[in-house]
Amino acid sequence: MTSHFPTFLRRRDAAALLLAALAAPAMAQGGSYPNKPVRLVVPFAAGGAVDTVARSLGDRLGAQLCQPVIVDNKPGANANIGSEAVARSPADGYTLLVAANGIVTNNTLYPNLGFNGLRDFTPISRIGSAPLVLVTATNAPYKSLADLLAAARAKPGELTYGSAGNGSSGHLAGALLASVARIDALHVAYKGGSPALVDLIAGRISFMLLNPLEVLPHIQSGRLRALAVTGAQRAALLPNVPTVAEAGLAGFDASVWWTLLAPAHLPADLVARLNAETRKALADAGVRERLTGLGAVITPSSPAETAAFLKSESAKWEQVIRAANIKPD
Repeated sequence: MTSHFPTFLRRRDAAALLLAALAAPAMAQGGSYPNKPVRLVVPFAAGGAVDTVARSLGDRLGAQLCQPVIVDNKPGANANIGSEAVARSPADGYTLLVAANGIVTNNTLYPNLGFNGLRDFTPISRIGSAPLVLVTATNAPYKSLADLLAAARAKPGELTYGSAGNGSSGHLAGALLASVARIDALHVAYKGGSPALVDLIAGRISFMLLNPLEVLPHIQSGRLRALAVTGAQRAALLPNVPTVAEAGLAGFDASVWWTLLAPAHLPADLVARLNAETRKALADAGVRERLTGLGAVITPSSPAETAAFLKSESAKWEQVIRAANIKPD
């Protein structure tokens, strides 16, 4: 018996050492994360709403994590370039994505994408949302959404609405409005929001749906008239402007939104850590002030709630895109 006892001990010790070696990387990762800078990819150019959201969140996350959170702008292809870069990155918590509506709508718009906006990412948390504002030129004859819809029904195909391009949030919201209100309005795609705004103010197109940050200065200056906001509730920055639902189209909601995502298969401990840190950052007074200044409603959520939201939005907009036969530029 004494001859076998040392062998048993050696086998037991070897097994224990093997288990410890396998567990060590995970323990080290969870215990020491982060031990280097975190990259926050924004799939849009610097200076826009998504970039502002990312920098506001990133600054606070960096302070909480005691590591730099570096915003990396990777614009192009309707946000697909930056999104694919994150989808192909290691699932180690050091590369994250601030995604907007396109992360789900592009699955339908671009059937040959090299990634899938639902399958190839780990949801961390929702960040916030903002309604679009339906606006016309001040000298247009429409004083309310009811006026606009009546004109569209009286002259099918004559009213026009502009957007920053095919498949953009403004385009999809306009298509949803046309479907729900049963009107025929012609979409005019521009190469960006600025030239479309110029034509709207000049009266060359009938209406647009834009985020509050883009239109508020023009509303305040008297160049544009706000007829409705597209969210479920009135916008804090435009409290006197009714929602589309209040104006007669019940249940209409076409908000823009932002979520924090990581590559697929992020370990559960890192998902929980990043969700907790994101919730903490979004509760910070400075972050809340900056985001509400964009017209945003802050909407932190659990990873499971975020996943359910993305799935729901994907199904909703797939139906709109297919019904209107929308194709990308």
